[in-house]
Amino acid sequence: MKRTINIGVVGGSVCTASCAKTAYTVGALVAREGWILVCGGKGGVMRAVSRGASEHKGIVVGILPGTTKAEANPYVTVAIPTGIGYVRNFLIVRASDYLIAIDGRYGTLSEISFAFNDNKRVIGIDTWKIPGVVRVASPKAAVAKIKSFIKEDEA
Repeated sequence: MKRTINIGVVGGSVCTASCAKTAYTVGALVAREGWILVCGGKGGVMRAVSRGASEHKGIVVGILPGTTKAEANPYVTVAIPTGIGYVRNFLIVRASDYLIAIDGRYGTLSEISFAFNDNKRVIGIDTWKIPGVVRVASPKAAVAKIKSFIKEDEA
């Protein structure tokens, strides 16, 4: 039985057109790999990455801060309302095998911190410049890095 790979994508709830394009491409590439996308399920980077995955036949899990599925962006396949606000950032990380951080502010920083506490690898595209974040220049490079991590972890 093939192991499923959950890729968490974290980033700003508001983003520029360029950032949205990057997130969309990440979502498309995650879907093409057959990985499951996990995100916060709302706007900005989350909406763009969800759209990319959805339009390429991927599965998108949105872990939402509120109490209703209705707050999810229209590209989320599985909406999980938590009712716990920003604390849901921890659940996004816990549900993910690897994380890609795109842009973002303090919520993204909290997710990066949670990932480090769980010994999970974080790939960064135009995000926080802190030790431990593996910085890459493009969505393709992020996916290539995750593939190398998977290969390393399965060895």
